[in-house]
Amino acid sequence: MVLVIEAINALREFLDTGGQVLLAIGLLIFVMWLLILERFMYVFGGYRTYKKQLTADWFNRAERNSWNAEQIREAIISRAGMQLNQNISYINVMVALCPLLGLLGTVTGMIEVFDVMAITGSGSARSMASGVSKATIPTMAGMVGALSGVFAATFLQRKAKREVELLEDKLVLDH
Repeated sequence: MVLVIEAINALREFLDTGGQVLLAIGLLIFVMWLLILERFMYVFGGYRTYKKQLTADWFNRAERNSWNAEQIREAIISRAGMQLNQNISYINVMVALCPLLGLLGTVTGMIEVFDVMAITGSGSARSMASGVSKATIPTMAGMVGALSGVFAATFLQRKAKREVELLEDKLVLDH
């Protein structure tokens, strides 16, 4: 219990050091990673069942040679691609927002530095330290969040593309 309280206090101090923008970045990264984990669970879990069902439905068709059958095959492949790519665009938007929120944190931190300079009438490094940390920590957090999201989103996009290609190969037309 003591460790949990210490961890919460350390997190609170870190958020205070980075300002309110850091909390927004943290929430954004949390939601982004929830979506990423959902996609991983679908791609490596739910999609396999879905793919088996699609394949079984296709091969249970009596006729797979006509133009209509080709259109049905294309629709099946398209639906599978849409299922695989679901939420990836939201993940990419959140990846793009992370550095922008980090920049917002930089601006608000620098405003605090200028406020301290205006109030004290000096450029004392000690009095400006709090504002400088509020300027740099959100920038770092935004970049770290964006980088982690870029790697995950790129992997998911490549995996989705590959799975669609494999499904196309598996649902061959009988000629």
